[in-house]
Amino acid sequence: MEKARIFLTGVGGQGTLTATNLLAQTALEQGIPVTSGEIHGMAQRGGVVVSTVLLGGLLSPKIGLGEADILIGFEPLETYRALEFLAPGGIVVSSTEAVPPVSVSLGKAEYPDITTIEHAIRNAASRAIMLPARTLGKKAGAVQSGNIALLAAMLAADVLPFGVDALKATIERNLNPKIAGVNLEAADLGAEAALASNA
Repeated sequence: MEKARIFLTGVGGQGTLTATNLLAQTALEQGIPVTSGEIHGMAQRGGVVVSTVLLGGLLSPKIGLGEADILIGFEPLETYRALEFLAPGGIVVSSTEAVPPVSVSLGKAEYPDITTIEHAIRNAASRAIMLPARTLGKKAGAVQSGNIALLAAMLAADVLPFGVDALKATIERNLNPKIAGVNLEAADLGAEAALASNA
């Protein structure tokens, strides 16, 4: 898609904003106009973090209800909560592995059954890619790199004018070499998992 509204959501400590910045930087390096914003971010680990990347000259960083072409959820409950932002025919890429938010940890809310969440996601999306992001991150060498696995899974779906190789080039150029290798491995694992899920 030439223009795309991408809504990213997760909880603190998952690298949601790192993923947002890398996605925006990758698009810029491909010559695509980018508008990006952090709608709401809680500083503490476990707080909800929401950000946006809009590609193709869309000027406002805000994504309204029913406007997101792509929803990337780094935590399944947060993906579920954000489904109201998904446009008809939109695509969802989500982790299947829970990181219970503060409200659940404090006993103020119950975590829904993961099967219920997956069912709702698949019903809402024209295409849903569900991956164990934390497990893929651990396999690459750091659980936090699960965010890159999800980004790569989305790019492997050929929904944007650039793909996984462009993301990997951005990682190599912009991340500290000490962590770049882990994130490059996570990108490969995420892309492979996405392609396998679509087989």
